[in-house]
Amino acid sequence: ERLHADIISLRLPPGSKLSEVEIAKMYDVSRQPVREAFLRLGELNLLQIRPQRATLVKRISLQDLETTRFIRAAVEVEVIRRACQVASPEDLDLIKASLGPQKQAVEAADTKLMHELDYAFHRLICEAAGCLPAFRTIAENKAHTDRVCTLELSGDNGMTEILEDHTNIVEALTARDEEKAVLMTRKHLSRLDKTLSRASEKYSEYFED
Repeated sequence: ERLHADIISLRLPPGSKLSEVEIAKMYDVSRQPVREAFLRLGELNLLQIRPQRATLVKRISLQDLETTRFIRAAVEVEVIRRACQVASPEDLDLIKASLGPQKQAVEAADTKLMHELDYAFHRLICEAAGCLPAFRTIAENKAHTDRVCTLELSGDNGMTEILEDHTNIVEALTARDEEKAVLMTRKHLSRLDKTLSRASEKYSEYFED
């Protein structure tokens, strides 16, 4: 989890070389859990494991991003529809209450906290829809886009736009307006388009295609 967080936050930027021995010393653990962590992060397409050579933090693939974003959007649209239909008043209160801390994070310009709250927000919607297992699919596909999301959150208006999107989604959920909720969800997920274009030009060394 700590390695995952370091990769997502770009503390370990794409192209970084990782050594099992060095990571084991850094986290004061044996090499076995490091090896297992490397394999798991490799499955998430975040590490490139090369036998007899240093493991690399994988560069971002635009082609892979398109695939993962398609899967995530397909799942989240159905989740938001279901949430509109079955979410309890208590579920909706929890989702609405989550906007308060998000607003505080925006005001404090705390990108790390906002990233965590964004993650929790989407999980709450899955819970409200009675589709918590779907969040695993969302999270696994989200892992590949999270590094670009970090760039998005660091933009001047990135966090403000995300908060606005979440607020609109909550309003649609509260009104049980499926079509508006879907529209707002698609708009929210499409924010990455503009960021991808800017990031791939500004940080070309982070990308592999």
